[in-house]
Amino acid sequence: MIKTIALLTALLSLAPAARAADCKPAPLGDATLYLRGGLNNWAAQDAQAFEYRCDAYYLNLKAQGTQEFKLADEDWTAALTFGFDNKGKLARGAAVVGNIKRDFSGEHSLRLSLTPDGNATLDVGPRTFRPSPPQPITDKAALTTHFSSRSEETKTPFGAQPADTEIQFSIGNDVPGLKRATLVIERRQMTGNQEQLAYEPLARITMAPQSRGLGTGFSAKYRFDTIGIYGYWFEIETDAGRYALQNNKDTIYWTREKGSMGESSIERLPANLNRVRRYRQTIYAPDFKVPDWAQDIVYYYVFPERFRNGDKTNDPRPGGGRPQDRYQDRDVEHHARWNEKPFKPGTGDGSDALYNNDFFGGDLAGITSKLDYIKSLGANALYLTPVFRAPSNHKYDAADYKNIDPAFGTNDDFVRLCAEAAKRGIRVIPDTSLNHVGADSPYFNRYANFPAGGAFDGGKVNPTSPYATWFKFKPGETDPNKQYQGWVGVADLPEIDKNAPSFRAYAYGDADSVTNLWLDRGAAGWRMDVAPWVPDDFWREWRQAVKRKKPDALTVAETWFDASKYFLGDMFDSTMNYIFRNAVLDYAAGKQGQQMAANLELMREAYPPQAFSALMNLLSSHDQPRALHHFEEDRDLKLAKRRLRLAVFFQMTYPGSPTIYYGDEVGLGGGDDPYNRAPYPWADEGGHPDEALLADFKRLIRLRHDLPVLRHGRLSEPLHVDDHVVVLGRQDGKTWAVTATNNSTEARTVTFFVPFEAARLRDALGGADVLVKNNQIQLTVPPLFGRVLVAP
Repeated sequence: MIKTIALLTALLSLAPAARAADCKPAPLGDATLYLRGGLNNWAAQDAQAFEYRCDAYYLNLKAQGTQEFKLADEDWTAALTFGFDNKGKLARGAAVVGNIKRDFSGEHSLRLSLTPDGNATLDVGPRTFRPSPPQPITDKAALTTHFSSRSEETKTPFGAQPADTEIQFSIGNDVPGLKRATLVIERRQMTGNQEQLAYEPLARITMAPQSRGLGTGFSAKYRFDTIGIYGYWFEIETDAGRYALQNNKDTIYWTREKGSMGESSIERLPANLNRVRRYRQTIYAPDFKVPDWAQDIVYYYVFPERFRNGDKTNDPRPGGGRPQDRYQDRDVEHHARWNEKPFKPGTGDGSDALYNNDFFGGDLAGITSKLDYIKSLGANALYLTPVFRAPSNHKYDAADYKNIDPAFGTNDDFVRLCAEAAKRGIRVIPDTSLNHVGADSPYFNRYANFPAGGAFDGGKVNPTSPYATWFKFKPGETDPNKQYQGWVGVADLPEIDKNAPSFRAYAYGDADSVTNLWLDRGAAGWRMDVAPWVPDDFWREWRQAVKRKKPDALTVAETWFDASKYFLGDMFDSTMNYIFRNAVLDYAAGKQGQQMAANLELMREAYPPQAFSALMNLLSSHDQPRALHHFEEDRDLKLAKRRLRLAVFFQMTYPGSPTIYYGDEVGLGGGDDPYNRAPYPWADEGGHPDEALLADFKRLIRLRHDLPVLRHGRLSEPLHVDDHVVVLGRQDGKTWAVTATNNSTEARTVTFFVPFEAARLRDALGGADVLVKNNQIQLTVPPLFGRVLVAP
C-alpha cells in the first residue's frame, strides 16, 4: 500500500513537468470531464473539472468521508460517463450501473488514465498536482465592455415578458477599441431532467454603434413573438480579437446551466459555441394566469403516514389479512411505539431487508383531527403526499389512483377532510405521480395480488391486459426485472408510456379521470411528482383539463432545477422551489449572502411574476434531510434552532408561498430518508415538541399575514448584500417594506440607500423606528435573525 501511494505521488508530481515530446493527445478529444456527486449536487462545476495533462486527467479535490460520484461531461454523454459496474469496478458507458465510492480525508489529487482500448483507472492520492494557470485576457476594450440583464441602461424591459414583447439590448465601454458587436438570439431546447439541452440559432443581429465619449456603445432590438425559453449573448470584436460577452459563472443549485444573470463576463470566443454561457429570456403566454389566492397561502406539508394516527383500526399489521397488511409478497412491518425511529435496512435496527414497508399508523382521520392545530399555526393550505392506495408507506407506487389507501381511510374521509379544512379557510392539495405506478397494482400486477388482467400478471407479460399499452416490455429478457423499464431503474416503479392514449384518457381525458375525480372530491389543485420525466405535451393537455374542471385550481410541479420552461402559461403555475431551499439553508448555515442572492435573483428575473409570487418555498422535504439536520443538530441543537429561525424569518418575508414540513415547527429533525420522515412528536404520544420554537413560527407566520406587502409586494433588486447581511425591498402600491437578515453570530450594522421617500420606518416586530436621511439608512441587524421595516 505504501509503495502504491508513493508511486501515485510520483506520477502526480511529474505530470506538470512532463516534456511536450512525451505528451499524448487527449483520448476524449475536447470534452471536459467533471466529478459529479453528492458533494456538488451532481452538477458539472468548474471547481470539479478535470484538466488533461500529457497522459491523464487530473483534479485536485478537498473532501471528507465517503463520497459517491461519477465522472462525466456536462451532457452525461454515455461514452463519457465513468462509474462502477455490477462488480464494483470502474467502468465506462453502458457498463456503468452505480456510483464510484471513495474515502477522502482533506486535500487530494485524482488521476484518471485511459488505455488505448478504453479501459480506465482512477487513482486518488495526496494533493500534488499543480493545475495550469488560466490565461488572462489583457485586452482593455474587451475587459471593460459591459452588460447587465438587470440594468435599465443595458436591457429593457426587465425579466420574463409576455409574447410579442420587443426588448432592447445595449452594451458598451469607455475606452477605444471596440469595433463591432452582434446580438445572438437562440431558442433553448431542454427535455427530461436536463439531460437534453441545446440551443437552436434564431438570429444574428448586427448592433448599431453609439457614441460613448472615448469608448463605443452598441444597441439592438429583438421582438420575441412566441412563448419559450430563449438564449442570448453578444459576440464582440476588438483590435485584438473576438470575444463572447456572456452570462457569469455562478452555480445555480440543481441547475445544469451556469450563470445567475445580471452582470456579464467576457471570454475569448470559443471554437465550440456550446461552451458559451447564455443569458436566458423567458417569454410566456399573455393570458398566463395563476390563481389569485396562491400568493397568500402558507402551506403545511404532511407525509400522512407519519403525522397523526386518528383511527387505529386501519393500521397496517403483520398477518392481518387485509390489503394494507401486505407489502408485495410479504407482511408489512408495524412500529409498536409512535415515536420510534423509522426502520432502515442494514442498520441493525431489527427490521427486514426491504425499504418503505414499515408503518406507524398515520391516516386521514388523524389529519382531520389536527386541522385546528394547523390553522392555529397560521397555515391555510394543506399539501399531502400521495394518499391513494399503494403498498408502500410513501404511496408513490400507486395501486389505485381512484381510491384512498385503506390504511389512510376511505374516499369519504378525504371528502370530509377537504370539507372540514374549507370551514377553517384551508385548501387541500393532493399529490400523485402520473409517470409510474407500483409493480404491486392492478395495472401491472407483478405479484398476482389482484385479479388477472394486469400488464405483467404474476411476472409474465399479458398482451390482452387493458393496461398493456401503458408499458413497454422487452420479452426477450429472461430476468423479470429487465423485461420492463422501472423509473430510474427502480423495479418497484414500472414507468408508464405517457404517450399511450388510453393512459392519457385515464389520467385526465375522461370525465371521471384521476385528475377530475379528486377535484370533484374537494381538492383545490394538484402537485405532480417527477414532472421532468413526463413529456411537455402531456402537461399541456393536463393543464387544460385541470383549468376546464376548476379554473382556480393550482397546479404545482416537482422540479429541482431552474423551472422557467414550466412557467410559460401552458403547463404549471408553481413548483416546489428547491433552489430556494438550498440557497436559504446554506445562507442560514453561514455561507455568503452573495451566493444566496445570486440564486434568488436568477428566479426573480427568469420566472414570470405571477409564478414567482406562487412558488412553493420549502426548507425541508421528504426527499431531503430536514433543515435542522442541515444546521448540524447533532453537534449543537440550540444553535441549529437559531439558524432554523433565521431561515423561517427569510421564508416568511420573501415572495412566494412559504411551506412548512410537518414537525419542523416543533424541532423535528432527521437526515436522509427515512429519518426525514419520522413521526410528529405529539406530547400525548410521548413526544417532546419544542413549544418555544412553535411560538416563533406562529409569530413569523402571523407577521406575514398581517403585512400584505410581504405577500403582494414587488421585489426590487437587493438594497444591500455582503457576506452576512442581505437587505431586500418590497413595494405594494404606496407601501414599502425593507427586510434585512443577518447570518452572523454577532450583530451587524450596514448602511444603504432606499428607493423611496420617507422620514422614518416602523419596525414591524416592535423595535424602535429607524430614521431615513437623504434616502439612506443605517441599520443594525441582530445576530441570526432579521428586521422588517415598513413605510408608511
